[in-house]
Amino acid sequence: MKSSNPHIGSTFESWLVEEGIREDVESAAIKAVLAHQLAASMATQGLSKKAMADAMKTSRAQLDRLLDPDNGSVTLETMQRAARIVGRQLRIELV
Repeated sequence: MKSSNPHIGSTFESWLVEEGIREDVESAAIKAVLAHQLAASMATQGLSKKAMADAMKTSRAQLDRLLDPDNGSVTLETMQRAARIVGRQLRIELV
């Protein structure tokens, strides 16, 4: 008996493409991972938000936006500066 559901066997990625939201979902996921990694690095080093903001020469509000996984309006320069402060390196590549 043949299934009538055309989506059986399709992937989540193909569904995202069909819906036209793949890029938005990927961007949000990348930002969430970066925010989590930065927060984890800060915690490992015992850096408070105030100390991190001071080291970045920015405001606490800007740091909160950086750490907010739902806020996508963070520049690469800001991410690189934050990564350097916690001893990490931001790498971006096209695959």
